Amino acid sequence: MKKRMKKFVALAATTAMIGSLPVVGATTVSAADDITIGVSIWSSTDVLGSQCKKIIDKAAEALGVNVMYVDQGHVSEQVTSSVEQLCAAGCDGIIICNSADSEMTSAIQTCDANGVYLTQFFRIISEENSPEVYQTACNSQYYLGAVHEDEVTNGYTLVNLLLENGDRNIGLEAWTVGDATFQQRWEGYKQAVDEWNEANPDDQATITEPVYANTSSEEGAAAALSLYNSNPDMDALIVAGGGGDPLVGSIGALANEGLTGKIDVVSTDFLDDLAEQLETGGMFAESGGHFCDPLYAFLITYNAVQGNYVKEEGSFGYEILFPYLYVSSSEDYANYEQYFVEDDPYTDEEIVEMAGYSFEDLNKAATSLSIEDVISRHSN
Repeated sequence: MKKRMKKFVALAATTAMIGSLPVVGATTVSAADDITIGVSIWSSTDVLGSQCKKIIDKAAEALGVNVMYVDQGHVSEQVTSSVEQLCAAGCDGIIICNSADSEMTSAIQTCDANGVYLTQFFRIISEENSPEVYQTACNSQYYLGAVHEDEVTNGYTLVNLLLENGDRNIGLEAWTVGDATFQQRWEGYKQAVDEWNEANPDDQATITEPVYANTSSEEGAAAALSLYNSNPDMDALIVAGGGGDPLVGSIGALANEGLTGKIDVVSTDFLDDLAEQLETGGMFAESGGHFCDPLYAFLITYNAVQGNYVKEEGSFGYEILFPYLYVSSSEDYANYEQYFVEDDPYTDEEIVEMAGYSFEDLNKAATSLSIEDVISRHSN
């Protein structure tokens, strides 16, 4: 009761309290159980972030849950501050992305101190690279786990698409130094190049060191031009991520230089005009696209708040490894656009049903997600 009263007061005063990080798009829905889930997100307005917000809002409305957003720009001190602010605002649980391993210790400790559940999406703490942070997560009662993709395979697949197309001089554009997801994608990129070079000693491929573009289109444009000017033989560009805006800037910069179709661009952030970009040569191939990680992180957190999911003591928690979608033609994109953009991949009724699943069944639903899966459920 005390926490509920605190939450009511905090919700009424949130905008004034947050200060330099305003709550964005706070949605208040009458909820029987008065549950509020906070969303710490790099951006709720860029290409990918807005799709994430749309599916989270849909789930919140279907389940009668309050949802509150803080846009933190993937700036380290703002990431940790966003968790503090959402806890102070009375959230029962928080889902978070971007979240570097280095930021998660503070985030977990804040949630532990406030009794607030925490789930990552599009990210997972690396046991190998950050063993102390990983152990902190295991020791926490409130850190629930992560919903993410097989990033190494993603990177490996994208580079092989380029190599099979005849590209040999690959430029690499990243977003933030030290980000765990980029490190995994980079591992896959390098693995593909190394395997190709070992198998083809007379037809060698190269990949540059990353140039970092953060999450803006302007910096993406500058990074793409920097890579091209430093490597005039560059015939392919990987824009590793960053929410979509760096990719927009990179494509635009290459177009301005008359390089559209001459440099094959691949990325892991779908664009609103991807069909056109694939047709005109602005993009060669794309992976990712389904923006449903936060939906499943939301459902895990919702179930923990309800008492339905109880993390096993000393364990890392719940983990969902999503399959990626790959699109390399306008025909491929047409189905994606119909079933993921124009329509939502899940109806309200399906979301309510999934909210009642055991974790095993929820994980099965997630790992079954594909364009074909949505068609089979919604085509009748």
